[in-house]
Amino acid sequence: MVEIYFVVFVVFIASIIRGFNGFGFSATCISGFSFILPAIEIVPIILALEVIISIFMAPYVWNKIDWNFVFKLLLGISIGSPIGLYLLKYLSSDVTHLTVCILVIFFSFLLMRGFQNKKIDNSYAKMFTGIISGTLNGLTTLGGMPVALFLLITSTQPAVIRGSLAALFFLTDIYAFILSTVAGIIDITTIYRTLSLIIVLPIGVYIGDKFFVKSKEETYRKVVFYFLIFISIFGVFRAINNF
Repeated sequence: MVEIYFVVFVVFIASIIRGFNGFGFSATCISGFSFILPAIEIVPIILALEVIISIFMAPYVWNKIDWNFVFKLLLGISIGSPIGLYLLKYLSSDVTHLTVCILVIFFSFLLMRGFQNKKIDNSYAKMFTGIISGTLNGLTTLGGMPVALFLLITSTQPAVIRGSLAALFFLTDIYAFILSTVAGIIDITTIYRTLSLIIVLPIGVYIGDKFFVKSKEETYRKVVFYFLIFISIFGVFRAINNF
């Protein structure tokens, strides 16, 4: 029962973070679930929950989605994902994971000190970011971090950041969910576990949205920075522990 309550609590906190940030649900769940469940059981549950929570988020972000940005990123991700899976044969995922986390921490601190560059807000940079995201996703499942950093560096409005990230992850998670179902990774056990957790998703998203509406732009950016740093530090320790 303690483990069940812990899982529900983690999903609830992750839902609030997703409702506020527009991303971070998977990273939060993986960080929490890893203490009690093996990775092969974590990923299918999170994929299913990600798809469902994106549906609950739609009414809050639909009018703020930059579809042009989303589709250009998806094009880049479709190119980068196979590259990441190919490199996985030759590169250590732990070394790559460690490197990415350190870079995210570095850029997060840099951004907190006021660094920005609106000149890179163009089609080529967006597609390149998508390629990097797809490659990293195939290598380390950290594909969302470069996208979040790109939006922060270009000083995109928080509402657009949140909406665009929510839409992007919904589309990529739908694709991953279908592939996982076909491959047999998602089974009836996954469905049962997911159903028992659905009830906390809309509550968490609602609370996260309320926090977002009441927050200032500077507050939103700080929360995102701190979240990226926290998840990256956790990733650094996990990668070092695997060596």
